[in-house]
Amino acid sequence: MIRLAIIFFIIAIIAAIFGFGGIAAGAVGIAKVFFWIFVVLFIISLIAGYSRKERRP
Repeated sequence: MIRLAIIFFIIAIIAAIFGFGGIAAGAVGIAKVFFWIFVVLFIISLIAGYSRKERRP
């Protein structure tokens, strides 16, 4: 998931360099969405992993 965010961020930088403002803004928006999805899933996996360790004897 973080790979997708990085890819769209790089696309946004390249589009901004070449002057494609609309495409760059869209790619940045997509990168932000993927980044926050990654953060939420990471936190959920940390909580799930921590709760599994607590239950094992």
